[in-house]
Amino acid sequence: MSDSHSEKYLVKLLVGFGSLITFVLVLFYAIFESGAQKGDWYFWAAVAAFLLCGGVYFCITAIVHKIKSDFSRRAREREHKKNILA
Repeated sequence: MSDSHSEKYLVKLLVGFGSLITFVLVLFYAIFESGAQKGDWYFWAAVAAFLLCGGVYFCITAIVHKIKSDFSRRAREREHKKNILA
């Protein structure tokens, strides 16, 4: 995985999934532990929304980098085949 897009894909995918998992944990914490306090849910809702949006964003950008990585790998393979035939 020497391709830059391959490395970005892996990092962004891990950050995205980590953010989504943290979102679920924060959401459950807010529901079960912090539910008794009236005004505290605004903070936890904001944190959960930020984590959800961040997780979705990083997963989507990871998919984009995976597609770019596949395109550049295929282009290198085509160029290599063209050089061998020439």
